[in-house]
Amino acid sequence: MKIKTLLIVGLLFSVANIFAQIPTGYYDGTTGLSGAALKTKLWEIIKNGHQDKGYDGLWTAYYTTDRDKYYEKDNSLLDMYSEKPTSNDSYNFTLGSNQCGVGGNYNSEGDCYNREHTIPQSSFNDGYPMRSDVHHVLPTDGYVNNKRGTYPYGVVASSSWTSTNGSKLGSSAVNGYSGTVFEPIDEFKGDFARIIFYFATRYENIISTVSFPMFGDSAYPGISSWSLPMLLQWHKNDPVSEKEIDRNNAAYAYQGNRNPYIDNPTWVNDVWGGSAPSTDTQAPTIPTNLTVRNTTSSSVSLSWTASTDNVGVSGYEIYVNGNYTTTATSTTTVVNGLTPSTTYSFYVKAKDAAGNTSSQSNTVTGTTTENTGGGGSTGTTCGTETFETIPASSSSYSTRTWTSNSITWTATDARTDQNLNNRAILIQNGSLTSSTISGGMGSLTVSTKQYYSGSAGSFNLLINGTVVGTIPYTSSTTSSGGTITTTTISNINLTGNNVIKLTNNSTSTRVAIDDLSWTCYNDLATSEIKSNKFSIYPNPIKNNMLFVKSENLSKIKKVEIYNTSGVLVQVAEKPFLNKNYLVLKNLPKGIYFAKFDDNAQKFVVE
Repeated sequence: MKIKTLLIVGLLFSVANIFAQIPTGYYDGTTGLSGAALKTKLWEIIKNGHQDKGYDGLWTAYYTTDRDKYYEKDNSLLDMYSEKPTSNDSYNFTLGSNQCGVGGNYNSEGDCYNREHTIPQSSFNDGYPMRSDVHHVLPTDGYVNNKRGTYPYGVVASSSWTSTNGSKLGSSAVNGYSGTVFEPIDEFKGDFARIIFYFATRYENIISTVSFPMFGDSAYPGISSWSLPMLLQWHKNDPVSEKEIDRNNAAYAYQGNRNPYIDNPTWVNDVWGGSAPSTDTQAPTIPTNLTVRNTTSSSVSLSWTASTDNVGVSGYEIYVNGNYTTTATSTTTVVNGLTPSTTYSFYVKAKDAAGNTSSQSNTVTGTTTENTGGGGSTGTTCGTETFETIPASSSSYSTRTWTSNSITWTATDARTDQNLNNRAILIQNGSLTSSTISGGMGSLTVSTKQYYSGSAGSFNLLINGTVVGTIPYTSSTTSSGGTITTTTISNINLTGNNVIKLTNNSTSTRVAIDDLSWTCYNDLATSEIKSNKFSIYPNPIKNNMLFVKSENLSKIKKVEIYNTSGVLVQVAEKPFLNKNYLVLKNLPKGIYFAKFDDNAQKFVVE
C-alpha cells in the first residue's frame, strides 16, 4: 500500500516541518505569490545550491533515494516500472549487483536496472545538469525503460505492450495528443506528475527549448495544453506519499536542492490551477470477526466483517505472521503459497482511497493440512483464476489488468459485464495473458461461451509464446450467448516458469472466459534417477506398503512421491525414524517415483 501524506492548504511551514526536512527559510519569499510569479520564485530557490554530481554519481545516489521501505520492505531497489503495490513483485533488483552494464545487457524484464530520464535526455541534447538530476532520473528496469523510449507519459487507449506491474505502452486516449504514450500504474501517477512539474520549474529558463511533447514553448505555464489537465488530475488522485517525502529528503542531501511540489503540494494548484488533493484524514473502522473458513495443504480461506469509512473503504490489507501479503477488495480472501502442516497467524487492516489505514483486526491462527496429493505444494505452482477480482463491470472494450493470487492478468479488447460461473472476462479481438507462473505446467482447463451472434471458433493457447493447443467455443445466434464449453489441454508438460496466453482467432466474435485452472509439472518423473543408496521392496508394491532398505534409513528427512506426469501426490517428513516402511495414500495402479532427499527410485503400484 502507498502511504499517503496529505499536506493541508494554509499550513505550509508547520506541515513541512513535520513531514519533510526543509531547511528553515528555504522557501522565503513565496508567501502570497501564485501563477508565473510563484513558479519563477521557486525556480530561483531550487536552482541555488543545486550541485551537479555527474552522471555516474546517480548509481551512488540510488542507494539512499530508492530503496523499498514501503511495500515488501525488503530494502531492494524501488522501481516504479516493476513495483506491485498490492502483491509480491515479479522480480527484485539488488542495488549495485543488478545494475545494467554499458550498452544495456538486458533481454527481458528483471535482467537489470538502469537510469531512466523521465524527460528524455535527447530532448535537451544530453545537457547538464539535466542529464544527472536525480529528481527526474530514476532507477528502473532496463527493458521497460527501453520499451518506454522517449514517449511522453499519458493515458493509454489501446495497449501494444504491458509490463509485469501493469505499466502500459500504446495509443493515447488524452484529448489533444494522438501519438504513442507510456502510462504508469495509478500508484505512481502523482509521483510522475510532480517530477514533471519540478522539471518545468527547475529548468524554467530553458524549458521552451526542450523538445518534449509534454512541455510548451514558453516559460509559463511551461506544460503543454494537452498534458496539463492530465497531470493535475494525477496529482489530485495520487497525493504525496511517504516514499516521495523520503526520496526528496535524500535527493536534497545528495545534490542540494528540493522538489517544492512534494514539500508543498498546494503549490501545484497555486501555479497551474486545478483543485487540491483530498484532505480526507479519517481512517476506516477496524475490521471485525476475522475467521478462518477453510484450510488446505497450501492455503487458508479468511472472512471478516466489513469496515466503514467517511468516504469509502477501498480494500483490505492481509497480513500473514505479521507481514503484509496482499490486498483484498471484498471481505473474503484465500491466502495461497503456504507450507503443509504449518500454523500461521493472520490479521487484516482496512484502507481508504486517500491511503488512511485502520488499526489491525483481531488475530486468528490457521493450520494447513498435510499434503496428501492432488497437485503442487505452493499456491502458484498449481492454480486457478476465477475472474472474481477483474475490474468493475463495464460494457466498453479496452485493456483490463488485475492481480489475483499473486498473478497479474492482462486482457486486451475486453469487457467485464458478462458472466459464466459468476464473473467472467469477455474478449473480442484480443487476448488474455498471465504474468510468469512458477512450478511447471502439466495441463490446463478453461470454460468459454460466445455471446451475441457469431460462428463457432477457437482461441490459441500459447505457453511461453508457443501454441500448445486450441480452446473451442460454440456458435451463438442471440445476445444471451451459446453453450458453455469446458476444454482441457493435456500433456503440456513444461517445467519451470511459464506464461499463459489465450488469443482469439477471430476479430469479431465476443467470447467470455471463466474457471481457468492448471496442474503442476516437473521433470523428476520423466528422467529416472538411479541410486545405489536406497532400495524399495517388494516392487511392484501391494497393499499400499512401501518398504525401504538403506544403511542410513533414519537420516532421511523427507520423501516425496510423484506420478508420471510429474505431479507431487504425497509428502512425508522424517518417515523412517522408527520404522522401515511408508504407508501410501491409496495411490491408483501405475508407475511412481519416490524421491529420498537428493535421490530417487522408481516403483510400481499394483
